[in-house]
Amino acid sequence: MTPTGTPRALVTGLQTPWSVVLLGETALISQRDDARILEVLDGGGTREVGVVGGVRHGGEGGLLGLAVDARSRLYVYSTGEGGNRVQRHALTGSPGSLGLGPAETVIEGLPSAGTHNGGRIAFGPDGMLHVTVGDAGRRGEAQDLDSLAGKILRLTPDGAVPADNPFPGSPVYSLGHRNPQGLAWSADGTLFSSEFGQNTWDELNVITPGGNYGWPEVEGAGGDERFIDPVQQWATSAASPSGITVIGGTVFIANLRGSVLRSVPVADPTASGEHFAGEYGRLRDVAVSPTGRLWILTNNTDGRGSPREGDDHLLEVAVAGTP
Repeated sequence: MTPTGTPRALVTGLQTPWSVVLLGETALISQRDDARILEVLDGGGTREVGVVGGVRHGGEGGLLGLAVDARSRLYVYSTGEGGNRVQRHALTGSPGSLGLGPAETVIEGLPSAGTHNGGRIAFGPDGMLHVTVGDAGRRGEAQDLDSLAGKILRLTPDGAVPADNPFPGSPVYSLGHRNPQGLAWSADGTLFSSEFGQNTWDELNVITPGGNYGWPEVEGAGGDERFIDPVQQWATSAASPSGITVIGGTVFIANLRGSVLRSVPVADPTASGEHFAGEYGRLRDVAVSPTGRLWILTNNTDGRGSPREGDDHLLEVAVAGTP
């Protein structure tokens, strides 16, 4: 599947947006630096749902990923005084007048730093919460099962360790990651994750329970039988793959440094296409709209981009085979 036509801006004037998720048919957006959660209004524009308390912005830290559970509660990943954490909020009101209820801690004390914070959260088809945690500059800890640095975690919605996790009593689902960014499942339950490399290769991985993805022993495909190689890799200068989503049989990947949207067939994840290269600057996240269209969140106001008029945007574009 490929995007068709020219993207249109649903929202303009966003500041350091990081994540976009759906609450029913309402889009919610996180802003990294000011810790604000916005709802997108019918007809365009936004209003503030609330400000997440205790967020400590610095470098790549701040208010990062969002997820919504089956009970329409909002989960937020953010950097606090004691490290990164995931909190849960009940939402009050209705679309057009949503409010943010008190925070409940799901997990806290996750490694944090000015860089490599991970930050993506998503519920899988099994109803479990998956959390990406960067190595926070602690390279060696990505291989240490006693540390949560450089891992993808799997938790119940209340933050407990599921009984069927691969390492008994541990929230760790996979290890050997540098800075995993995107999480998305295809229709057959395959979990894909995008990951920032260091100087050579960025990655798209298929995540298996208990899998070891090699960092810092290898970057990209190392051909080492101890580790799982990525299904695709790109030069770091052309990628920085961030948020991902799946529409039909295609994985869509937002790229920051590469300023491009990539499409990867689920049936052949070694292939990829490029769309809108350089047209909208840095791309942070992607999501599926209520009508099956593709939403693209730009990220030119984060201090590393070159903001253009109206930046940042939430863009919408049709995908072949959808309305």
